[in-house]
Amino acid sequence: MNESPMEPGQLTTRAEMKERFGGGVQEGIILSKSTPNILIYTDHESGSEYGYEDGWLEEDDNQGPIFEYTGKGRVGHQTFEGLAGSRNNAILHHVDDGKSLRLFMAAGKDPSSGSAAKLQRYLGEFELDFKHPYTVREADDPEGNRRLIIVFRLRPKGIVQHIPEDAITPAETTQVQQVSAAVTASSMVEPPSKGASESRRSAQPSTIAEHRKTQLLDEYLRFLEEQQHKVFAYQIKIAGTRSVLKTDLYDSTHHVLYCVKGESSREEIRMAIGQLKDYVRHIDPANPKLAVLLPEKPHEDLQDLLIKEGIRLVYQDGEEYLTHTAGS
Repeated sequence: MNESPMEPGQLTTRAEMKERFGGGVQEGIILSKSTPNILIYTDHESGSEYGYEDGWLEEDDNQGPIFEYTGKGRVGHQTFEGLAGSRNNAILHHVDDGKSLRLFMAAGKDPSSGSAAKLQRYLGEFELDFKHPYTVREADDPEGNRRLIIVFRLRPKGIVQHIPEDAITPAETTQVQQVSAAVTASSMVEPPSKGASESRRSAQPSTIAEHRKTQLLDEYLRFLEEQQHKVFAYQIKIAGTRSVLKTDLYDSTHHVLYCVKGESSREEIRMAIGQLKDYVRHIDPANPKLAVLLPEKPHEDLQDLLIKEGIRLVYQDGEEYLTHTAGS
C-alpha cells in the first residue's frame, strides 16, 4: 500500500483510497480490516436527498471548529445496532478501537473514470468532540417520512482543510419544528462501552450522566403520556446560523417546557437555566412555564436559584415525581 502522507485538500478517488487504506468503495462509512482507519465520505449534493447536510458549523472554540457528519442509514431511524448501526458504532468507539477517522468530500465527476464515479477531496484526520460527540435529530427520508438521524460532531486532529465551500448552509429564516420527544428508544441509546469506566472515547466523561438523563426523560415522558398529556419537543434552527437546537420535552397540555439533566449538580442546573432561557424565545405558543427535571432533589441553594429565575423544579423521589415551585 502507498505509505506517502496524505495532504489535506488532496484530490483522490475511492479506488485509490482502497489501495492505500483497505476497505471497500461503496459505503459512506468504510471500515478497514487491514489498516487502523475508518474512511468517511460525504457529498453536499446527495445529502439533501436524505434530509440532512454535512459540513462545518460556525462553532469554533479553543478545541477548533466542528464538522457535522450524519451517520449510516438512508431509510428509517438510524441506530447504533444491526448491520448499518455497526458502522455508526465504529465511529463512536474509534478511540477505543485505535482507529483514525479520515474524512473525504465529493469533488465532482472523475473525468478519467468513464463512469459516474466522483473525485474525493481529502479533508484530513478527525476525532469525535470530547464533550458532545453526537446529537440525535429528526429529518425526512426520500419518501417524506420522518425519522431519527445520528449526527456526529467531528473535531480536527492536526491540520485539515477548512474552506467556506464545505460549510453547512445558514438558515435564511428561523425554523421551528415540532418533533418527537421519544428520541431515546433502545435502538437509539448508545450501546455500553467496553469497560465504560476506563474508555478513552470522546464522550466518556459524560456517559453516566447522559444515560441517567436518557432514562429519566423516557420514564417521565411515559408518566406524562399516561396522564393523557400531549408531549413533544422542538427542533430549532436560528436565522443566519448553521447549528440545530433541540429541546428535551414540551408538555402542550399544561404549556410547560422542560430541560432534563442526568445530575442535580450546580453546573448542570446552571446549564439548564441557560438552555431554557435560550429556547423559550422561539416557542409557539409563547410564554410557556419553564421547568427543570432532575434525578434527585438538589441543594437548597439551587432550589432557591431556580425559584428566583421563575423555573419550577421537578425531581424523582423513588417512583414519584415531586414538583417544587415558589411557595411550595
